[in-house]
Amino acid sequence: MKKIICFGEVLWDVFPTYKKIGGAPLNVAVRLQSLGNKVSLVSKIGEDEDGDNIVQFLTDKNVGVEHIQKDANYQTGSVSVLLDDTGSASYTIDFPRAWDYIDVTDKTKKDIQASDALIYGSLATRNAHTKESLMQLLSLARFKVFDVNLRVPHYTKTLLKELMQEADFIKFNDEEILEIAEYLGSEFDDIENNMKFIASVTNTPTICVTRGGDGALLFQNDQFYDHQGYRVQVVNTVGAGDSFLASLVHGLLHGDDPNKAIDFACVVGALVTQSEGANPELSEKDIRSFTKSPF
Repeated sequence: MKKIICFGEVLWDVFPTYKKIGGAPLNVAVRLQSLGNKVSLVSKIGEDEDGDNIVQFLTDKNVGVEHIQKDANYQTGSVSVLLDDTGSASYTIDFPRAWDYIDVTDKTKKDIQASDALIYGSLATRNAHTKESLMQLLSLARFKVFDVNLRVPHYTKTLLKELMQEADFIKFNDEEILEIAEYLGSEFDDIENNMKFIASVTNTPTICVTRGGDGALLFQNDQFYDHQGYRVQVVNTVGAGDSFLASLVHGLLHGDDPNKAIDFACVVGALVTQSEGANPELSEKDIRSFTKSPF
């Protein structure tokens, strides 16, 4: 069992006819916990029913809520989600919200130092307060995983570079890596060369790029591991990348062969796209039966 802390936004994904609890750090935390890790979430909610329901949801999922703070001045986060005909999502993220004002506490610092990994994303740093808190905690973490989530207009490329330079592991999608590599001065137009370029420029030993229905590519210790993905009937893609990242981090932290780890992550990500919302429950039987593989 690994001790992992996720940092960042918790919120409600509001679809046209329903709403679901979400936020990339929350989705990653829930999936990591379901895989048998000890996971806590650092975030902030408002003093409202939406926030209370998020805490109850996390408690029911056995995710630690001891680092969930409350804010009397700002509401719990919310995002309007629209899906196109292929199930791909676009987002309108309300600002400001409680998670824009996450504080650093002595207990959080102590627990970060004792954890096996800290997972963080770019969206949580859209406001200076939470960004400064994250930077303090990154200085204490022993293994840092950066989940790039480019949500216009909630990022700057200067900030992304700073966050990448802190990371031991960076996860992009195929569009994000090309945009960021160009900003950093890359002259390449393919994913593989840009992965090696960013690894060199940011001194990051492990980089992963997801490619939607075409699987994912992992670069670790100067070697590539390519997975073509699984073809499934997509309901929507919300949370699939988060479950993919959680599953990949789980495998690598537990010492799995990179080929096995990325295969497992692709299975879990594909299964999530077949459900509504970001956090469908997946049993070990679901995962095993998907490919008949002995995970």
